[in-house]
Amino acid sequence: MREKDLERRLTEYNYPEGIVSTIKALRGAGYDAFLVGGCVRDIMLEREVVDFDIATDARPEDVIKLFRKVIPTGIKHGTVTVIEGGMEIEITTFRTESGYSDARRPDKVEFVSSIEDDLRRRDFTINAFAYDPLEHEFIDLFDGVSDLSKGVIRAVGDPVERFREDGLRPLRAVRIATALGFEIEMRTLIAIGETLECFKRVAKERVLDELRKIMRAVKPSVGFEYMRETGILEIIFPELLEGYGVTQNEFHAYDIYTHSLYSADFAPIDKPLVRWAALLHDVGKARTREVREDGRVTFYNHEVVSVRMAMVMLERIRFPKKEMEYVCNLIRWHMFNYTPEWTDSAVRRFIRRVGVDAVADLFDLRIADFHANGLNLGFPPYLDEFKKRIESILEAGDAITVRDLKVDGNDVMKIYGIGPSEKVGRVLNELLSVVIDEPQKNEREYLLNLLREWAQREGDED
Repeated sequence: MREKDLERRLTEYNYPEGIVSTIKALRGAGYDAFLVGGCVRDIMLEREVVDFDIATDARPEDVIKLFRKVIPTGIKHGTVTVIEGGMEIEITTFRTESGYSDARRPDKVEFVSSIEDDLRRRDFTINAFAYDPLEHEFIDLFDGVSDLSKGVIRAVGDPVERFREDGLRPLRAVRIATALGFEIEMRTLIAIGETLECFKRVAKERVLDELRKIMRAVKPSVGFEYMRETGILEIIFPELLEGYGVTQNEFHAYDIYTHSLYSADFAPIDKPLVRWAALLHDVGKARTREVREDGRVTFYNHEVVSVRMAMVMLERIRFPKKEMEYVCNLIRWHMFNYTPEWTDSAVRRFIRRVGVDAVADLFDLRIADFHANGLNLGFPPYLDEFKKRIESILEAGDAITVRDLKVDGNDVMKIYGIGPSEKVGRVLNELLSVVIDEPQKNEREYLLNLLREWAQREGDED
């Protein structure tokens, strides 16, 4: 893309009324006001703009006086959020920063009157733009448009200095390169490895936020390869590196590590938890790898080991517990071995183990796993057959969980003469086992009679 074409998009873009009115208000009060950073970049790349950020020489207290609805989101560092035209617009005073004792936030912020001084503190050249949509003034101090046209991520000024200012910036470089399909310029790439001590001090929640964005890219594998090359992966997920260069069996063209990355690529982009499961589904293979006497390579029970390892890895980056459990459930059952000989009750038990809500995602994981083997063997027909059998059972309304039973915990407590307890759940699950084998027995009177029979038998034994 030519640089002139990129700049022309800034003048042709249809800016939201809230942005225009906000900049007009600031300009009308005698202040400078520019759109800055990623929103300017994304307009030039014709990408969806998620957040519009404005930089101004107006102090936070001046901005608060100008607008009716203002939230002091980061007033200490010169940032407030204005509600205008139904939009939340972040407005930050021109500033310089110094001292980064926590490798994340500046110890000292000094307000300045120049947009040029403000742009010099920014991370990458393609984020160091300023644009006034009213006067069509475009400021690019560091040849960011040239880097944008070439698809390059380059730090503003000295990359080592930039990364020491903010320990999250190395991972941000990886994330932006992955999202945009750009390359990280060599000096900037080398500087990542030289500033990992700063990266280690970044809060795990911030790391997770960047990783989530990488997993939403078309090819997360690009980001994980950058992390491996720079040393970031050794800090975040050293377990993934255990599979690097470790060959598999005749069913795989790639080593364990590469297969895992490609599995994440092949998983649906709109299903992030499936992508996480795809990335980690074989992480336990290196620890379970055995070579038999006949030379064949096996990985018995690697899915169980992978679950244990995935839990440790995800807890390390503060992954939400429910999401972690969901991912690990997919990993645990990804090795299902369906054959046409399975009975309907066997299919129902499978659905029960996996969970009705997780079955479709498990199939997506299995398909991604298959496509990432690199052998182009053709799609396995048994998956389609198995899917149809599952759909048929679900459409029939067969009981799969205790919630599907025609009796509930109140019935159990009444007949057994007990209160809420673990026993209630155990009895319900025993009933479910009966109904899974014979769906026609899921009738209230039959189940109530069965409960009475069981309760009577327990009473006789006592």
